[in-house]
Amino acid sequence: MDDRIQIAHGGGGRLSGELIKKEILSRFGKGALSELPDAATLEYGNADSLVYSTDSFVIQPVEFPGGNIGNLCVYGTVNDVSVAGGKPLFLSLALILEEGLEISLLRRILDSLKESAEECGVQIVTGDTKVVPKGLCDRIYINTSGIGRPFKDFRLGRKGIVKGDKVVVSGNIGDHGIAILCVREAIKIENGPISDLASVQPLVESVHQFGAAVKFMRDPTRGGMAAVLNEIASGSDFGIELEEKKIPFSTGSKAVSEMLGLDLLHSPCEGRVVMICSESEADNIVSKWREMPAGRNACVIGTVTANSGKVVLKTGSGGSRIIDLPRGELLPRIC
Repeated sequence: MDDRIQIAHGGGGRLSGELIKKEILSRFGKGALSELPDAATLEYGNADSLVYSTDSFVIQPVEFPGGNIGNLCVYGTVNDVSVAGGKPLFLSLALILEEGLEISLLRRILDSLKESAEECGVQIVTGDTKVVPKGLCDRIYINTSGIGRPFKDFRLGRKGIVKGDKVVVSGNIGDHGIAILCVREAIKIENGPISDLASVQPLVESVHQFGAAVKFMRDPTRGGMAAVLNEIASGSDFGIELEEKKIPFSTGSKAVSEMLGLDLLHSPCEGRVVMICSESEADNIVSKWREMPAGRNACVIGTVTANSGKVVLKTGSGGSRIIDLPRGELLPRIC
């Protein structure tokens, strides 16, 4: 299978990284793309800089507990611009529709999309619509691009991370992935997992006052927390140690993961922020987030260490284990 694309190449794990490095960065990996940001900050002449991001959404199923592909395409792109330190302003919207798609479903998706865009204060300013024959698309795919303006206070990047900095998360980890899994596999649990799908824009805006103390932000989507933290630590002269007892999980997601033997650190989120910040401001950032509904479960979950390139989990029993990237795809098509 080395000469064919596999589902796992799109999962945010080791195969994804290898594909991007060998086939994409080898051709285009100069300038803004070299750091593989979720959104690029671009300078253009004497004009103000812009934050730009693009994303494609192929989630299956297109409706799930907590939202649908319409909410997802807005929040997903808004979140990428936000964690890059920007305030989202404009979105493009491109639809690929399968012949036979129910108009009633399309209307629900577009209504959700409209409501989410209005909530986030972004305008849909350009777009495209294509229809393909039945069987050549799974109901509906959506591509969105986002443009925003950067907050001048942030100085984001791995270069500023030092030993002793703290890892902060804005809420429960892994709910989106487990909610999708339960729908697909018809796992019925009373008060079961609901996707954490939401805009992180208010969370980011609330902490721009901390400026240079905020060093790195991501929303842990494909590959979950494990992928994001390994991205941060890979090739660096520092490592990261997490404390298992401090990581927030919802009861429903925890129950499903234990039943199926899954690691919630590999399960995607769609409404959370993972941040590396200075130790001196970590508690202040957590307090700020806890004042907001989206950040009520925020907490400090780990520390930057001198253990070069390693992400380690200090377990509840007092041991430790390496948090590595999965090679394959634990849950394809979650966004």
